[in-house]
Amino acid sequence: MGEFELIRRYFAAAPCAQAAAGVALGIGDDCALLQLPPGQQLAVSTDSLVAGVHFPQPCDPFLLGQRALAVSVSDLAAMGAEPIAFTLALTLPEVREDWLDGFARGLARMARDCAIALVGGDTTRGPLSLTLSVFGRLPAGQALTRGGARPGDLLCVGGSLGDGAGALPLVLGEQSSAGEHADYLLQRYWAPQPQLALGQWLRGRATAALDVSDGLLADCGHIAAASAVALQIERDAVPLSPALRAIAGVRATDCALAGGDDYRLAFTLPPEHLAALRAQWPEAVVIGRALAGQGVRLLDGQGCLIEPPRAGYQHFGSNGD
Repeated sequence: MGEFELIRRYFAAAPCAQAAAGVALGIGDDCALLQLPPGQQLAVSTDSLVAGVHFPQPCDPFLLGQRALAVSVSDLAAMGAEPIAFTLALTLPEVREDWLDGFARGLARMARDCAIALVGGDTTRGPLSLTLSVFGRLPAGQALTRGGARPGDLLCVGGSLGDGAGALPLVLGEQSSAGEHADYLLQRYWAPQPQLALGQWLRGRATAALDVSDGLLADCGHIAAASAVALQIERDAVPLSPALRAIAGVRATDCALAGGDDYRLAFTLPPEHLAALRAQWPEAVVIGRALAGQGVRLLDGQGCLIEPPRAGYQHFGSNGD
């Protein structure tokens, strides 16, 4: 099968590649054309995922298609953007129709869930890797960034943390477990749901935000550095799912603090918006606050400073970036 037949059969004909709002021209020309309403800005992010580094190989192609798009769209959620479109550059060691069919279906499922359209990309031969660029829109001047946190702001997260890291031994076959807890963690790993609606609600309310991909401590360090504040985290306030507690046991808290792959939003919020946050997003949790100073501080249940676990997620077989 040639490159153009591969694109036509598995991607150009996919439901996610059909006409969509904001897409003036999709697959089939040298460039896609995106249409922005007046007063809107374009948000753009690119992620590369490499077999054996960002995902295990072999793995189920349907699950990989879901995950690849979800982790990219999560960057749009972190900026408060509404998804428009994405491109896919796919490098394959060989053409296997069963693999392509599963991957394309997983990609289309997540594209449907995120209301985002495939508008182009590229295919080539080589070690398996995926590069996705996502495009979103938001009102000019309302993007959430990492650099606006102020002393006195509350530090919040959009839900339970650590599930991705808790699932990793199951994904790699290092731990065997069955039942609803294992199923929940594997679902959180392979099909994380970008918190798009929360990100859009936070526009004009949150002072800083990002998505937790490399671990809570490491990612909060990015907000602290960009905002020139200290972020103080209360260890016992960090939310853990029952599934993580059941599967990870004593490792659960370390998974939440340093494990990565959560794709929940972490954000700073002035206290006057807390009541509205809790009313609209009851799963969101306050885990600390911003203070004058620098860096990230971790407190135990008695309010004492403690040494944090290793900060930052490590990819399969290599150090994270």
